[in-house]
Amino acid sequence: MSRILITSALPYINGIKHLGNLVGSQLPSDAYARFMRGRGHEVMFICATDEHGTPAELAAAKAGVPVAKFCADMWQVQKDIADGFRLSFDYFGRSSSQRNRNLTQHFAGKLADNGLIEEVSEKQVYSNADRRYLPDRYIEGTCPNCGFENARGDQCENCTKQLNPTDLINARSAISGSTDLEVRETKHLYLRQSAMRDDLDKWIDKQEGWPILTTSIAKKWLHDGDGLRDRGITRDLDWGVSVKRGTEDWPGMEGKVFYVWFDAPIEYIAATAEWADANGLDDMAWESWWRTDKGAEDVHYVQFMGKDNVPFHTLSFPATIMGSGEPWKLVDFIKSYNWLTYEGGKFSTSQGRGIFMNQALDVMPSDYWRWWLLSNAPESSDSDFTWESFQGGVNKDLADVLGNFVSRVTKFCRSKFGEVVPESGAYGEAEAAVTAEIAKRLKAYEKYMEAIEIRKATAELRAIWVAGNEYLQSAAPWSVYKTDPDAAAAVVRFALNLIRLYAVLSSPFIPDATAKILDAMGVEDAGWPDDLDAALSTLPAGHAFSVPDVLFAKITDDRRVELEEQFSGTA
Repeated sequence: MSRILITSALPYINGIKHLGNLVGSQLPSDAYARFMRGRGHEVMFICATDEHGTPAELAAAKAGVPVAKFCADMWQVQKDIADGFRLSFDYFGRSSSQRNRNLTQHFAGKLADNGLIEEVSEKQVYSNADRRYLPDRYIEGTCPNCGFENARGDQCENCTKQLNPTDLINARSAISGSTDLEVRETKHLYLRQSAMRDDLDKWIDKQEGWPILTTSIAKKWLHDGDGLRDRGITRDLDWGVSVKRGTEDWPGMEGKVFYVWFDAPIEYIAATAEWADANGLDDMAWESWWRTDKGAEDVHYVQFMGKDNVPFHTLSFPATIMGSGEPWKLVDFIKSYNWLTYEGGKFSTSQGRGIFMNQALDVMPSDYWRWWLLSNAPESSDSDFTWESFQGGVNKDLADVLGNFVSRVTKFCRSKFGEVVPESGAYGEAEAAVTAEIAKRLKAYEKYMEAIEIRKATAELRAIWVAGNEYLQSAAPWSVYKTDPDAAAAVVRFALNLIRLYAVLSSPFIPDATAKILDAMGVEDAGWPDDLDAALSTLPAGHAFSVPDVLFAKITDDRRVELEEQFSGTA
């Protein structure tokens, strides 16, 4: 048994996320966690809300509530949605926690002690009307390159030219629209990432088997242009972790907070400490997952994220961990994902285009979403959500293959043998052949899940379901029963055991259906089939079961069209 630490990228607090955020980190990490638990490994699965920074302040102001209350309320909203999608976090924390404040300040102090923090004077735009410094993306104006009137202070979305706020013509605050702006000098702390370039480069080179998407992004940031740059870790904001050097005040940094990118990944560690606190455990309980001098040397640490988060997790966060000089656990494997698009374009909150996580649960069961998103995960390239593809995944995979198999077998058994596993008849070549086919597919399924190749794993799982359907169609117990009831009984007994096996194997992807099937089969044993022959004899003759309700209701064409129109963004 191994100890496996799994973290999912932290969803930002300022609103409900769309399906791309779900499939880009939280959902595949949950499938992996469920699979590893099923195999008997000890798993610690952590996530949290990312709560600091200007967007949180602005979202709170727009809602007319204090930012602390806004974040607390939105944490509950996001927690409820995570529960709705059956995300099996061991702990879902908050980056605004006291644990994270203490750890962030601790890391900053250690980095400073090791000469990796530099105080830098820089010029930033200040809005007199808003009485605050404005981050680049909260300054708008006319692009000097193409004339686009809504260019942002960091980049023009029209011509993609990189900009500085002072480049903009007729610059204005994106918060208030005020043009009463001035450039002021302010001091900030910078993490000297450039000093760690060689160490990071060597560390990345040692990571065998990382996805090409992950390593290519990391190497690009390390070597393109001037290479890895030093990065500011403080901001002139009210909401955030106050700047301290460990537990001591930091002269000249009064009234400043740490930049959100610096404190957010530290919350992975802090949330594990919050888990220990919530369960009445001591510090050793969480340190054994994170400190190699406390037992974490035997932990396999896997991170899940969208590709936009890769630079922070391959460079900035490791620089923080390594630069502290303390024995913290570094990530072993980073699984990164491309984008999920919606009907050929982008999701848009403002335009009502695309379906968001809360809406998804309102219109369809979570298993439907889990299956389609994971079987179409954007691993090697972007994936496009369409309602037609979603309908096909639900109807053809879940309803026609798995659901149909469960329904046909249990209903036929009830009609001919009652709601118990029939005892007469013996297995023969047909059962041996399908067992061999499933054994081959199961080995591939396990290999892909261990390698976190989710799409390939779902294809193997579906093939295992199909093998049972083909066996049932060929064995045709409804016909055999007329002349040889004992032979039909053997087919049904084998098929009922296949149902229980399918429930166990499907649990990483469709946990609600798994629970319903196991309940109907009258078993609590969800043990992984390390011995396939034994697994296919779990339900003995005479074992009672019940016929489950319809597991997967098909999506009609009319309903599909209705959903397409509802979430098209054209209304």
